[in-house]
Amino acid sequence: MKFIESIKNVWKIEELRNRIMVTLGLLLVYRFGAQVVLPGIDAAQLGGLADSTDGGLLGLLNAFTGGAFANASIFALGIMPYISASIVVQLMGIAIPYLQKLQKEGASGQKKINQITRWLTIGICLLQAPGYLASLPALGIPQSAFLLGTGFTFYFSSITILVTGCIFAMWLGEKITDKGIGNGISLLIMVGIIATMPASFIQNYASRIEGGGNGGLMMVLIELVVWFAVILAAIMLVMAVRRIAVQYARRTATGSYEKNVMAGSRQYIPLKLNASGVMPIIFAQAIMFVPGLIGGSSFLKESAVGGWLQTNYADMFGLVYNITFAILIIIFTYFYTAITVPTNKMADDLKRSGGFIPGIRPGTETSEYLDKIMSQITFPGSIFLAFLAVFPAFIVKLMGVQQGWALFFGGTSLIILVGVAIDTMQQVNSYLLNRHYDGLMKTGKNRKALA
Repeated sequence: MKFIESIKNVWKIEELRNRIMVTLGLLLVYRFGAQVVLPGIDAAQLGGLADSTDGGLLGLLNAFTGGAFANASIFALGIMPYISASIVVQLMGIAIPYLQKLQKEGASGQKKINQITRWLTIGICLLQAPGYLASLPALGIPQSAFLLGTGFTFYFSSITILVTGCIFAMWLGEKITDKGIGNGISLLIMVGIIATMPASFIQNYASRIEGGGNGGLMMVLIELVVWFAVILAAIMLVMAVRRIAVQYARRTATGSYEKNVMAGSRQYIPLKLNASGVMPIIFAQAIMFVPGLIGGSSFLKESAVGGWLQTNYADMFGLVYNITFAILIIIFTYFYTAITVPTNKMADDLKRSGGFIPGIRPGTETSEYLDKIMSQITFPGSIFLAFLAVFPAFIVKLMGVQQGWALFFGGTSLIILVGVAIDTMQQVNSYLLNRHYDGLMKTGKNRKALA
């Protein structure tokens, strides 16, 4: 009942209601585009491509695009080129002084960085689109499906459409951020992942029920219990923080007794257990393509080393693959946390505001203390993140879950779903609180009398 009352309160706020409707409308446009097949390809002959993307790395990529990859859709590249461009620009900001300068210029600098990211996105699309089109026959689309052949006309028009589709998806994400409820790019990825979930579950359910000896309905129930437990663990990882007590020597305040902030009041700096979010998994996933490419190169293709690389790094549910994957995630977690959590800036801001950590001197000693704490909490956070990332492999090997459904038991898909869902709820919650309503997790009683 409390949840229903909260939903009613959401629709009472006109601005929030309009933003939700805009968001749903733009997401519907994105999902519609994911079903539109590229001109010149027979949609009735895409079964082989769908079978090739049921599991493994292609299944993960197909999940990110909401099935557009398997549909040979105009949105087949999804929003991932933009994500890749954002990561590249963020990493380049460490080494390039011009980007460092832009990062310090506030809104105007961020606008220029966004423009650089957009141009880089187009460049990445121009590289990925031909590769995608060239791989379609190898992924199961017969030559008869190419109604106009695979000549220059087909490639030129399809590359243009794929690049335009990615840019349009990027525009949809930015409009959701500006006119909707925020987190536009993340919501596009989340909706794409959710779109492939029902089909994956139905396929796994059919294999359990119809394929005798696979455990039947009881095994499906056990899988769901495990799935909910993993979701709970992912929520704990996303929400967990280490609170560092901060005390302010002097603070003045006026107003009623309830609003006074007494001298020497204590607050907290929340340091997240997983400050890097899902980025270490994305970085590690990109690196994991490299060994297979090296093994398949002309230099090593016929050698024993090349064969070993192709065998072990083509199976994302294999032992060697997942050990390497976990180690890379731990390394990238430390790396990304180091560049995204500015302990020096935190210490300087704390010093300027008259705050200090009890027992720690302001300035350099505070920075070193915060850096030490971050290193301590990053280790268990990275281990936990790596475990969630490789958990689908355990599910496949120990419980015989279908690979497509196993991808939702951990890894990038689950972390994105949980993280975006929590961020979206917080966005809606902030609108409710600003309009004097209790948040989503409480009753919807109007709080104007308490304001």
